[in-house]
Amino acid sequence: MKKIIILFLFLGLISAKGQTQRVISSQWMVFRQTIDIQTTVKKKFKVIASAKVDSNDPKAWAGIFARVFNKNDEDGFSDNMYDRPIKSKEWQTYTVEGTIDENSKILNFGGVCELNGKFYFDKFQLFIENEKGVFEPVTILNSSFETLATNTDIPKWNLGNSKQKNVKVKEFKISSDKSSVDGKYALLIEGSGIVVKESGKIGNVPGASPKIADMISMLEDLKDRVEETVKNMDQYEIDYLHDEKANRIGALVMHLAAAEKYYQVFTFENREFNEEEKKKWEKALNLDQGARDEFKGHDIQYYLDIYNEVRAKTISELKKRDDAWFAEVQMKYDVSNQYCWFHVMEHQSSHLGQILFLKKRIPPQQEPMQKVLEQEIKK
Repeated sequence: MKKIIILFLFLGLISAKGQTQRVISSQWMVFRQTIDIQTTVKKKFKVIASAKVDSNDPKAWAGIFARVFNKNDEDGFSDNMYDRPIKSKEWQTYTVEGTIDENSKILNFGGVCELNGKFYFDKFQLFIENEKGVFEPVTILNSSFETLATNTDIPKWNLGNSKQKNVKVKEFKISSDKSSVDGKYALLIEGSGIVVKESGKIGNVPGASPKIADMISMLEDLKDRVEETVKNMDQYEIDYLHDEKANRIGALVMHLAAAEKYYQVFTFENREFNEEEKKKWEKALNLDQGARDEFKGHDIQYYLDIYNEVRAKTISELKKRDDAWFAEVQMKYDVSNQYCWFHVMEHQSSHLGQILFLKKRIPPQQEPMQKVLEQEIKK
């Protein structure tokens, strides 16, 4: 029995130390520490840290954050300073104050930065109120980043939020810097090459007539949401099949491309798919067993490249036409060209909801090392 207990403990150490780091794409980055918190009464806490930002990007910002998770897995207090972003080029001290209560389970705290620029952090402190109402310090490991960071690791800190686990955002470089407020070093996170598409507006697309411009902007907004949802999913997640009647997420992205391709030939060329096009697109269009058999084993970029290629043609062809063409009716189904492309837009929205539903319910992938050790225990 003792050997089995030791083995399980050893497994826990392997999982913690040997966790594979994923590389994702994002316009923001988070680092954090986590502590368990238990109290029978409501208490205040505060996270204090120094930070500065050196950026020419007017939308770039940083923040100190704290987030409480409750025992019922619901969110408790949360603040990342989004409403009062750090933008100063000079070191300043910032405080986030919150509360914990009898439902609180864990506290995450750390730093967040977004977009292009250099983001500096130093001297993190955590204080929790005691029974007498006095704030007592809580130990933070590597609180002033004197243990040097590498581009893939901030010692004693985790990369990513609580859902992302151990992730490295490829748009951000991590290092140590001698511009510090406490000790010899500070943490430096540098974001570069991040391009953010304009959102929150409809229309005003160069080279497009007014109604077509509206449609292009809505089509693009929904495609961006689909891409943002799936772009960092790994092979296991893309290929996961919930049951024999479900569809893989990769196949659903392929389906969006196929449906859009159909409406291209239907509205731009007034015809159905020819035999060659059927051979290429019909499985993805139908999403039956043929699609379940074919669309697997590709990374997500494979499907997104096809989707983006189809969309580029859609935009190019729509810009060649005007609002009068949009109003023309396709006699075969008694629908206007505008309605056809409205359908493509709402079709994206429908399947985006499906993708989000499926993604949220994908079970964690079992680590191969764990399987091996479990088999050894059974022997």
